[in-house]
Parts: sequence; C-alpha cells; structure tokens
Amino acid sequence: MTWTPASAMRIALLDDHAVVRYGLAMRLAEEPDLDVVGAFATSKELMVALRTVPADLLLIDYALGSNDIDGLNLIRALRVRFPRSKILVASAHHNPATVALAMKAGAQGFVGKSQELGELIQAVRAVGRGRQYLNVTMVTALSSMQQAESGAGQAEPASGSRRGSGGVPAASRALAELSSLSPREREVLRCCLEGLSVTEIAEKFMRSVKTISGQKQSALRKLGVRSDHELFKIAYHIKDL
Repeated sequence: MTWTPASAMRIALLDDHAVVRYGLAMRLAEEPDLDVVGAFATSKELMVALRTVPADLLLIDYALGSNDIDGLNLIRALRVRFPRSKILVASAHHNPATVALAMKAGAQGFVGKSQELGELIQAVRAVGRGRQYLNVTMVTALSSMQQAESGAGQAEPASGSRRGSGGVPAASRALAELSSLSPREREVLRCCLEGLSVTEIAEKFMRSVKTISGQKQSALRKLGVRSDHELFKIAYHIKDL
C-alpha cells in the first residue's frame, strides 16, 4: 500500500519522550495531507492500537525506554505484524552503522532528531510514496563506511589472523561467532550500535557499569574485534543481533 496525495496519509508516532511526541504530532497536524492517528510512548501501545487503527506510516524512535524493545527488533516486529505500514525512524543516534542496520531490518527511511522539521516532513512524504529516504550526510557516511569495508577486505592477507582488520573477512568470521553470544551480550551490542554509552546502557537495564562493560568486552572478544570502530565496520553485515 502506497499513500497518494488524494487522501491524507495516516501516521502513527512512537517516542518515549512526551515533549518530542506531542511536538511532532502538532507539527505534522499542520500539514493538510497528513493525519496523525495516534501518538504512543511504548511499542506495546503502538502495536495494540494498530490492530484497530491502521497507519500508512509509522514514525518511530530507535532507542526507547529501559523496559521496551530495542530498535532493531522493533523494526523487525513491525515489518512482520504490519507489513502494509511504511517505517520511518527518527533518532538522536544516527551513526552509519545504526542507520545501515535499521534499513536492512526493514525501515524505509531514517532521520536524525537534530535535522530541521521541514526535512522530517520531506522524509515522511517520500517514505509514504514508497521511496527510501536518507539525507545527503547519511548517504555519504554510509558510502564511506562501505568503501572502507571493501578496502579493508581487499587488503586482508589470505593467511590473516582471526582478528583481521575489521573489514569484510572479519565480518564473515564475526557472523560465524554470533551464536556464541549470550542474550545479554547481544542486547549490550545492540545498544552500542544504537550509539549508547556503557553508562547509558547500564542505566537502561539497571545494571552496574562494571557488569555492562564486562559483557561488552566479552562480546567483542567472541566476535574477534577489538574496538567500537571495528564493531561499526562489520555491523553492516550483521543481521542477527
């Protein structure tokens, strides 16, 4: 289903911050061709509402409250349960790896919360018409990341060590090791890829910074990478976190 200007586009909002949620709703309501059918604080509220009030487009935050689902699994769940709804992500965390993962999971667009509201409206209309939307900065960053991966992969010696350089061969090895990650190590890595710091992750899951740091380092060792930089390099290839 692709929205056309003949009727107002039905939009459902999801953001755990009330000021952001209602600010977006008010701004979108100013556009005669856009109709906000609901604004929700949790993914559960959104999914319950969508069963009875369908939406053409879901404008969702990527990093929700501490007790809510993470961004990647939220996108995947929405794609399965509401396949006719387009998904546009709006997030303060928009590093290249996060954007790439969100798009591979099924989002049709991604905007940073620091972008102008006019650009958000442009993104809403583009995604509503069935097009993908990323701004020029995001496209450039993604292109640079993919080129770096490709270059690192070409430079990797055939007899390279398990750790490698963080390029495509390292990604292949990391993919083979995903099954060795514990559920908590996976959720910590997902939060890292959302741009959250160890301290923010500890607050989100109400664990100690020491515990989160230990789980993160254990996960990195299992994947054969040594730093956040190497993790972000291979993140584009990782679909199963």
